[in-house]
Amino acid sequence: MTMVPDSVASRKAFNWIDGSQRREGLSKVSIDPATYDVIGHYPDHGLEAARSAVAAASKAFRETMWAHDHELRARVLEQLACAFERNRDRLLEILSLENGKVKGEAAFELDMVPGKLRYSAATALVEGGRAMTPKPGSISLILRQPMGVAAVIAPWNSPVILTIRSLAPALAAGCTTVVKLPGQVAQTASVMAEVMAEAEDLPNGVINLFFESGPEGSAYLVDSPEVPVVSFTGSTRTGRAISSTGARYLKRFGMELGGKTPMIVFDDADLDAALPILEKALTVFGGQFCMTGSRLLVQNGKYEAVRDGVAERLRNVKVGPAADPSSDMGPLIDRANVERVDRVVEVAIAAGAKVVERGGPIKVGPLADGAFFRPALLEVSDNSLAIIQEETFGPVLTIQRFSDEADAIQLANDNEYGLSASIWTRDIDRSLRVAQALEAGSVWINDWAKVYDSTEEGGFKQSGLGRLNGLAALDDFIEHKHIALKPGLKQR
Repeated sequence: MTMVPDSVASRKAFNWIDGSQRREGLSKVSIDPATYDVIGHYPDHGLEAARSAVAAASKAFRETMWAHDHELRARVLEQLACAFERNRDRLLEILSLENGKVKGEAAFELDMVPGKLRYSAATALVEGGRAMTPKPGSISLILRQPMGVAAVIAPWNSPVILTIRSLAPALAAGCTTVVKLPGQVAQTASVMAEVMAEAEDLPNGVINLFFESGPEGSAYLVDSPEVPVVSFTGSTRTGRAISSTGARYLKRFGMELGGKTPMIVFDDADLDAALPILEKALTVFGGQFCMTGSRLLVQNGKYEAVRDGVAERLRNVKVGPAADPSSDMGPLIDRANVERVDRVVEVAIAAGAKVVERGGPIKVGPLADGAFFRPALLEVSDNSLAIIQEETFGPVLTIQRFSDEADAIQLANDNEYGLSASIWTRDIDRSLRVAQALEAGSVWINDWAKVYDSTEEGGFKQSGLGRLNGLAALDDFIEHKHIALKPGLKQR
């Protein structure tokens, strides 16, 4: 680990609580995963930060008009959208530097943010309930009310958009919020806080943000009776653990968890169109993406052509730092994850997977100090192997044969995850038959990773609870209240 010039390494990140910058806590270093240079410092004080943030959010929910004023919420969400647009280039630089994303992928992440905020601004103005006459002389009102303080626990792999994806509907619903991010993206989180502070009508305490290197602050949010709802994006294992803890308070959980996206290529697929997208489905964000296309299922007639074509494309992927505009794929988040992903590959090979393209850590040359991992392709015939059944969260692709439609569906569904899937065929009837049969929350036909603000997103099976995006995103943060009146009927 080396030091970069003071103008860069002197970045001092801060937690943002009750409208104030907070720097209490043990100082830790932020690194550039491409070089392992120190790029700044951040305060690591998760438990106390979480306590202060929950107290501030609880006070704001009780004492401001946030929970009651739909127009205020819509106005602030629009102000937040404008603030993220104004600060796009600043966020682009820090996200690429600290998270390792190549500039194009960092821009892709950031450019989704304003739309999500504006969509939620519109939903904040949608009617808040309904009235009915269930019986003669009786009137019932159904009110949709915010639950209170919402915790947003977001991961490091796409910290900006995955924060906003949960935060925006929580704010639209009328909740006050506490956002927790990992220490690996503390500098990015701190800049996000500065950007959000530009929303001039945002009451203090409605958004609070902190980061930490450990789990203490997150554990407090999950265990606190003052936080009735938790929106979590992360691993299935962690999702199960926090669900168990939160059950004592019957908390509402919205979760997008792990994935193991199958990409099913039939004999009639257009390979010229498919191969570039199959490659990108693996390498976008260095494979550190819940929807990474990590399982390639290919019908017998096109198997060799797809295997060889994908292998060739993966060999030609230029791995490098975001600072190099010619880089196709940046580093993983840190060296520990490089070692973890490499162990996954070694275990798979020992269990019988055949190497088509080994990939692996870059240990020599100018990239050796960074957390770089070349993409790998493994040929597998046993669907029970861990490399098929468990999320890798790195640029490792498996390829398997299938014989017919039923075989493809069986292989794709033989997994505990159900977040997303991709189908490649020119047969419209087949594409819709298979899409309906797949146990996945999002299915793309002749494409991959198409997500829109107005379409619900979430997982089947062990890939999550609830939905984000679309109108259903509000449901995680709202209670329905029935008020019954009996004014009677006017006598005729």
